[in-house]
Amino acid sequence: MALTVEIVQGNEACVKGALAAGCRFFAGYPITPATEIAELMALRLPEHNGAFVQMEDELGSINAVVGAAWGGMKACTATTGPGFSLMQEGIGYAAMTETPCVIIDVQRGGPATGQPTMPSQQDVMQAKYGSHGDYEIIALCPSSVQESFELTVKAFNLAERFRVPVIVLSDEIVGHTREKLRIPAEVEAIPRTPPAAPPDEYKMYRPGPDGLLDGMPSVGQGYNILVESQAHGEDGNRKGNDIATSAKVIEHLCSKITGHAQELTDIVTLECDEAEVLVVAYGSVVRSAKNAVRQARAQGIKAGLVQLRILWPFPDEALVGLASGVRKVLVPEMNVGKISREVQRVLGKYCEVISLPALGGELHTPTKILKQLGS
Repeated sequence: MALTVEIVQGNEACVKGALAAGCRFFAGYPITPATEIAELMALRLPEHNGAFVQMEDELGSINAVVGAAWGGMKACTATTGPGFSLMQEGIGYAAMTETPCVIIDVQRGGPATGQPTMPSQQDVMQAKYGSHGDYEIIALCPSSVQESFELTVKAFNLAERFRVPVIVLSDEIVGHTREKLRIPAEVEAIPRTPPAAPPDEYKMYRPGPDGLLDGMPSVGQGYNILVESQAHGEDGNRKGNDIATSAKVIEHLCSKITGHAQELTDIVTLECDEAEVLVVAYGSVVRSAKNAVRQARAQGIKAGLVQLRILWPFPDEALVGLASGVRKVLVPEMNVGKISREVQRVLGKYCEVISLPALGGELHTPTKILKQLGS
């Protein structure tokens, strides 16, 4: 089968990526600028023998997704700022119960109802820290329609491998931009696999030597399944008052992600060889940053771009590796400068880190970034 080329929106590309990855269940509540994802899922899932459910709200949506995952389905939901906030209790539940699922957050300005039709990157910390307690998740940031497809596929694969809720942090610009999408004839999709251990030997929360769990059992496959949101032992029974066991489960939820940070590094570089000034960007801002770096190089400025395609876990080691010879790092982002603080934490002792925030729904122009590159 030949490569298929279509002109679609970023939100449509997310749906196509989810279906290609094997998603067969979607529960959600329509909300701008993510509504097209629910609309297209309602249309397309029945064609794939899947199920679409419009829920009463976003908390119901994420809980339905968790239930579908334990029923054997690859499942996702989609929302934006205020809906993402409502989902946080369920995302924490998914993290504690190690439920593979995907949440697509098409970011808009906030807080509260904020700016429903304007772009933003104000949810980057909510993605990492939104629910209560200590846990780690994975978050990916597409900057184009093509990446919306590719990173949605990747999100489902990472959810299966790491048994964790994975967040696709899109934004209004990426979600509503209509551009070329190349869909490969075949997509690598990690299948849902039952545990290797037989049912009488299986401990559903016992990690292997790599820190990850043994497959994913579903209801009705013969395994004893106890999906427990309190701190629990390896068999799933409550251990909330057991200090050692409770500490162990939290350490496991964090280390299964942080311990694989290198494997979870996904950056793209442009003109970074011998760069003296770097731009670190993610999401739709990458589009302006690429233009600015190319203009800078044409003017003789040794500038380079580092695009973060996986935002969490943060790529500390990769950034340090690119910092040699760099005197200044610019971090343009459509919030008050949240990720610039992470870059400062990692690179602050090596070079100057400058935050370039943009608020109110404004995307940085290449000229604005170029001006800082040349200063």
